[in-house]
Amino acid sequence: MSDIAKKDNGNLIEYLVKSGTGLDLPKPFERDIYLFDTYVAGTSHIHGIKEIGDKLKEEDRLVFYREPENEHDPQAIRIETLNKEKIGYVPRQDNVVFSRLMDAGKVLFAKIIEKEMRGDWLRIKIKIYLHES
Repeated sequence: MSDIAKKDNGNLIEYLVKSGTGLDLPKPFERDIYLFDTYVAGTSHIHGIKEIGDKLKEEDRLVFYREPENEHDPQAIRIETLNKEKIGYVPRQDNVVFSRLMDAGKVLFAKIIEKEMRGDWLRIKIKIYLHES
C-alpha cells in the first residue's frame, strides 16, 4: 500500500467534498449518451454573438435550459455557454422529444462540432447528449 493511502485514512475524499472545492467526483455508472446532431438556431438575434463565437472552441460543452413560458415555442430549449452567455436555441423541429426528456428531469447538454461566422450569423453545429447518472 502506498504512503499516501496509509496517511489519507479516507479523509481526502471527505475533505474535498465538504470543502466546497468545486471538485465534481464521478458517480458509479455515470455516462454521457450521444443522441443527435443539429445546430444552434437564432444566433443572428444574439447581441455580441461574434465576440462570443470568437471564444468558442470545438468540443466546448454547452448548457441547455428549458423555457416552457417562451411565447414563440412552448418546447423551447435555450442554449448557453458554460460562462452563462446565451447563444441561441435548439431548433424548433428538433426540440419536441428533447424538451419532454428535460421536463421528465433528464439532463441534456451539447458539445460543439464546428463553428463558422457567415456575416451576422454564427453557424454552430452541435452534438446533443443525455447525461445519465
